[in-house]
Amino acid sequence: MAFKVALVGHEGQIVPDWVFERMVSEGITLIVNECQTRDELLRTAEDADLIWVFGGSRILFNGGNSDDLVSFPRCGAILRTGSGTDNIPVESATQLGIIVANTPEALSDAVSDHATGLLLAVVRQIPLQDRAVRGRGWDRNHGFPRSRLRGRTLGLVGFGNIAQAFVRKLSGFRMKFLAHDPYVSPTVFRDHSVTSLELDEVLAQSDFVSLHCPLTPETTHLIGERQLRLMKPTGVLINTSRGSVVDERMLFRALTEGWIAAAGLDVLEKEPPDWNNPLLKLDNVVVTPHIAAFSDDYLDESWTISVNAVVALAQGCWPRSCVNGRVNPRWNLRRCEA
Repeated sequence: MAFKVALVGHEGQIVPDWVFERMVSEGITLIVNECQTRDELLRTAEDADLIWVFGGSRILFNGGNSDDLVSFPRCGAILRTGSGTDNIPVESATQLGIIVANTPEALSDAVSDHATGLLLAVVRQIPLQDRAVRGRGWDRNHGFPRSRLRGRTLGLVGFGNIAQAFVRKLSGFRMKFLAHDPYVSPTVFRDHSVTSLELDEVLAQSDFVSLHCPLTPETTHLIGERQLRLMKPTGVLINTSRGSVVDERMLFRALTEGWIAAAGLDVLEKEPPDWNNPLLKLDNVVVTPHIAAFSDDYLDESWTISVNAVVALAQGCWPRSCVNGRVNPRWNLRRCEA
C-alpha cells in the first residue's frame, strides 16, 4: 500500500504543482483538504501514514488529551510546517509513538532578521521618531535613542535555530550574549560564544531580553511579574516566539510603572488583538502583526523543506527536525544523510 500523506490544514495556500509531482515520483499518495471539523479530519486522515499541517491550523488540537490521535491508527508522524508546535498535541503524539516534525530552518533567517529589526527599532526609537516627523515635528529630543548596542548584554530565552541566527547577526555589534535553554548542549553555547545561565540570571544581567522558546504548558506566562521585576529598569523585551509566553497584564504594568523601559512584540496573547489592548496605546512598545517568519522566499522554502521531510519519513529516515526526539516511534527509522 502506498505511503499516504494527508495535508489537513494549509491556511488557504495553493499547493504548488511540483509538490504533487514529487510525491507521485516518490510513490507517495497526497490528499489535500482544508479540514474545518473533526468529521472532515477523520474522513481525510483516518488511514494516513503522515498528517501534515501547513501553518497554524488547530484542527488536531482538541485539548491535548490522548484521545486526540487514537482515531488515526496508521499515523506514524505529524509534520507541522513552521516552527511552533503549540497547535499540535505533541504529548499525545509522543505517548502513541507518533513523531512530530517541524521546519524551523524555513523561517529562522527571517525571524532572526525581524528580531534584529525590532531590537533596533525599540532601542533607536525609530517608529516614534517617524510618527513625529510625519506630524510635522522635527525634535531630536522626542524619541531620543535609548542606547547603543555595542558593549551591551543580550539575553536569550531559548537557544534554538532562530536565537543562534540572531546571535550571529548581532555579533558585529560586539555585544555580550547570555542564554537560558535546558535542552541545548554546552557545545552549542560554546560554539556561539554564548554563556549559558539560569533564567533568573539571564533576566537580571541583560540589557535586552529576546524570547525564542516554544509555547508549552511550562512556558505559558513564563515571563510574568517576578521575571519582569528581575529585569533592569532600562531593559528591553523582544518577543518573536508566542504571545502567551508573556503575561500581557504584567507586561503593561512593567512598561507603565518603570520595571522595564520598552518592548518589541511580533506576537500577542490574542491575535488579532482586542483593539482596546492597552499595550497598543504605549509609545514605548513597537508591535508588528506576527509577520516575523515571512519573506519573499518563505513559501518556496517552506514547501521545499516540508516535502523533503515527508519524503525522508516515507523512506524510513528521521526528519531533520524532530520536536519529540525521545519518542519511541511506531516505525523503524534510521539516521540518513541530510
